[in-house]
Parts: sequence; structure tokens; C-alpha cells
Amino acid sequence: MKKMLVAVLMLPLAQTASAQPAGDAAAGKAYWDRLAPRLTDCKDCHGLNGEGGFGPDLAGRGLSAAQVERAARQPWGIMPAFVESQVSSKDAADLAAYFATLPKPATPGKWRVEVPPNAPPGQVTMISMGCGQCHGATFNGPRGNSLGAYNMGFAEFANMVYNHTTAMPAYRATLGNNATNLDMGNFSRARLSEGQLRQIYLWARDEIGMRAPMAGQIAKGEVGPNGVTYPVTVTNNGVQGRGVIAEGLTINITIPADTTVVAGDGTGYQGVHTDERTKATVATWKLPRSAPKDQAKLSITLSKPATAAANLRGDIRWTKPAPKSGPSTDVVNIAPAPL
Repeated sequence: MKKMLVAVLMLPLAQTASAQPAGDAAAGKAYWDRLAPRLTDCKDCHGLNGEGGFGPDLAGRGLSAAQVERAARQPWGIMPAFVESQVSSKDAADLAAYFATLPKPATPGKWRVEVPPNAPPGQVTMISMGCGQCHGATFNGPRGNSLGAYNMGFAEFANMVYNHTTAMPAYRATLGNNATNLDMGNFSRARLSEGQLRQIYLWARDEIGMRAPMAGQIAKGEVGPNGVTYPVTVTNNGVQGRGVIAEGLTINITIPADTTVVAGDGTGYQGVHTDERTKATVATWKLPRSAPKDQAKLSITLSKPATAAANLRGDIRWTKPAPKSGPSTDVVNIAPAPL
């Protein structure tokens, strides 16, 4: 009878313990190091090996699966809250198991992105509240993919930050983007106030400027009688009628060494010259403007095909939108041509 009573009293404890899935350290490491489809990159704040940085150290602290899941769902600090589809109970258990295999650091790591000297208040807030740890010191992703692509007002921007896991899929639908990954959780208004968020927004919109959502692509070379022609497409990926217009565009395509440019084609072709920054030979086009969904079709014909060791690549720059003061550092890189 006594044994039966003990067994009955222990039953809720056993059920509670079994409710938390067992952790798999290898799966936890795979989650920690993953690239897709869920891009919640914990390492940006917590360090490459959980040694800490902007966020606390996680390695070797003896964290339980329940503690990891609690931190993801209801963070104690500025960290956004992540939903089940981003960090599941199984993910939390696997991460706890992985953290247990790591040595506890002697001292926590440093911030991935530090506040630059003499940074304006909006940039200081952006980095100090954690945004810069993932988005960089110049907030490139949000300035282009959200603010620039949609010319967002503050209310839309705030909704994206505080209700990211529902607002981002709805926003992507307006862009015709079916991606399912969610990089960020939902920030708390109690930890990141609307006043602080407005300061970040106004800095991004007015001081450093919205980033034009430009993209460039070099297609596979087409062999012809005069050489190998590489089509180049330059697109403004903003929402038509809403996104920002890029003005004063310069498109540079770097030409492989020991290769001659036979011809260049397309609006605004300027010819070939030596780039002062890189000392490489580049073909250049200049376009007065590119509005959302505008597409420029360019091409460059070379004397011989590019190779893996000597390939075409390029970049896109523009004069407006631009910072209120100082030079613009906004540039979009064009990936090498497919071989």
C-alpha cells in the first residue's frame, strides 16, 4: 500500500519530466550552425560558441531545456520572443544538450557590432537595443528590404518590429515573396519603447536615408561570332507605386584580367576604364533613375569566356537616397556570372 501511494505521488513528477523531450547535442549544434530554412541566428548576440556578447553566455552554464525554452518564449531582457515554429520544445532541448558540451568561457565575448565613435543618437539606440547585432552598424537589411522597398511609415515599421512573426509573412505577400523563414522574433514594447523605435526609424529614414532595393544579375555567357556575351539585368525590387526611387545610378562590371571587352550594350553605357579604388578594368553604365519594378537590360561582350579563377562580378551604387551628411556607403554587389 505504501509503495502504491509513493508511486501515485510520483506520477505527476514523472509526467512533467517526460513532457520535455530529451535533448540531442548533435541536433542542437546543427540548429546553432544552420543557415536555412529558419534563420534565427542566435550567434549574432550570444557568440559563435555561446561565449556571449551582446547577449549572455550560454556555454557550460548547465541550462535546462525548460530554461532555454522559457528564455526563447518570454525573454528576460531585450531579446525578442520566438514562437514555436522558430524554436520548438525539441529545439530548446537539443540546444540545452549542445550548450552542456561546450566549455564555460572565462569571460563573456564582445559585441559583434560596437557603436561607432561620434554616432548619432538614432544609430546609438539601434545598436544598443540589439538591432545592429544582426543588421549591422548601418541597418542595411531593414533600410532596403522594408523601408526602401515599401517606403514604410512609422506605424508599419513598428508593427514589423513588435509583431514580426505575423507582420513579415503578410508583408512578403505584398512583394510576391513566398519565403517561409523568419529571422526575428517579436520585440516587447516594454523593453524597446515606441520612443526608442521612432528614434531608430527617423535616423534610418532621414539621417542615413532609406536604402534603394536594387539588385543585379549576370547571366551565363552566350558564345557568338564576335566573342562571349554576358547579359546583365539591373532591377529595383521595390513595391510599385510605393518603394523609393534610386537616382544617379552607376553600374560597374569588373572585367577579368587578360580579357578584352569587344562591345558593351544598353542604356547609359560609358565604356571601359580603370577603377581608381580597385585598379581593375571595369565596364560602366550610368542610369538617371530606377523606380520600383524598373528593369535595365545591359550586356557586355568579352574576347573569351570567364572562368572560376577569373570571373565577371560587379556592383551598383546610387547618389540618392543618401545620408544628410558624409559619403554614402550603400552598394549592392552583383554575384559572379554562372559558368
